[in-house]
Amino acid sequence: MENKEILSGKNLEELTAFTKSIGESDFRARQIHNWIYLKSVSSFEEMTDLSKKTREKLSEIAVVTDVTIKDKQISKDGTIKYLIEYADGNFVETVLMRFDNRANLTACVSSQVGCACGCKFCATAKLGFIRNLTTREIIEQILTIQRDTGLKVSNVVFMGQGEPLLNLENVLGAIEILNKNFQIGIRRITVSTCGIIPQIKKLAQMDFQPTLAISLHAPLHELRAELMPIENKYPLTELIPVLKNYAQDTGRRITVEYTLIRDCNDSLTHAKDLAVLLSGIKANINLIIYNPNEKDNFQKPEKQTIQKFKYILEQSGKKVTIRLERGADIAAACGQLSNKFAGE
Repeated sequence: MENKEILSGKNLEELTAFTKSIGESDFRARQIHNWIYLKSVSSFEEMTDLSKKTREKLSEIAVVTDVTIKDKQISKDGTIKYLIEYADGNFVETVLMRFDNRANLTACVSSQVGCACGCKFCATAKLGFIRNLTTREIIEQILTIQRDTGLKVSNVVFMGQGEPLLNLENVLGAIEILNKNFQIGIRRITVSTCGIIPQIKKLAQMDFQPTLAISLHAPLHELRAELMPIENKYPLTELIPVLKNYAQDTGRRITVEYTLIRDCNDSLTHAKDLAVLLSGIKANINLIIYNPNEKDNFQKPEKQTIQKFKYILEQSGKKVTIRLERGADIAAACGQLSNKFAGE
């Protein structure tokens, strides 16, 4: 594979430049593009409308992909978690979620190898930050899912490993490819952030905006700083006005993510404080039930506590949902991604 051109992750213009460089037509580029993005093949041999001579020529100088599936686990609820290995030996986890009675297939993708943000309830944080993923490496996660399952991903959430806004350029590049090449609507793409203020402002100025999800997890500075060190750099007092402006400037409703942890941030007082904090923001609230991992001692809240918390927020006029738990039995749920190899 050394020195061979990798074609997955290239847009049509880049594929056209490649085919011209080897004496092939623009039409050939469109054929290759369709095979990669719409039919999710992993080799030139599968591109059956190309002549055998063309396929052999391509195989000598290029490959479709250079990533491999190191491990794959399937949950009892149908969720699939992949441990993907890149050419440099680094790994990320990506998750395919299916929901009952819905045609949508949602890919939860990673944006970095590891993460620097250090959230106390997240297993990925314990890995530390290793490096950013390239645009192509992000795209390869969706392609890997489609190649393996034969299914087409319809929704993408940047809620896997890493902080997407600390790798904004490559994430935006991936979003453009998802939108134009995979034909996934921009409103079906969500980017979750712990609150990187300069990048949120930059995102608000883009010509297109995916859905913005904010990982809040506490309504007060002291508690949030304890759970999320990023609060010390970008505190709620600065973050909340930026979120208000984002919603106003873009006309897009923000999703607020709040992980409920027993005897930590799940009291009725916390719910009331959260309602006050979000009172001026056009936002929906997504409550996430804490998912245990081996890295901390937090616990799930009581069911009655969850319902009371939800009720108080609803009384403030916000739309509140409780996120369906998916893949917890294979450590594929929110906060559980840690690159642990099941075969170890």
